[in-house]
Amino acid sequence: MRVFALGLVLLAFAVPCSAQTVLKSEPLILAPYEIAYVQDASCTAGKVLKVTGAIRGLHRKKVCVARAGDQASLAVATP
Repeated sequence: MRVFALGLVLLAFAVPCSAQTVLKSEPLILAPYEIAYVQDASCTAGKVLKVTGAIRGLHRKKVCVARAGDQASLAVATP
């Protein structure tokens, strides 16, 4: 019973942490290999800029990716 209760508590904390926050502007400070999602005009509609922090002296990696919430799912698709 304790294991089940502990599992429910961990699940309650894990679900909100899985959501990604989309920022309006790119952060000035970003730790190496940390990822930030930015709503930017440089990407097409339905995509956000994925910025990955880099080690000192290297440039950040920037890639346009599809938003997780906008992706199609077979569970909600209706024929």
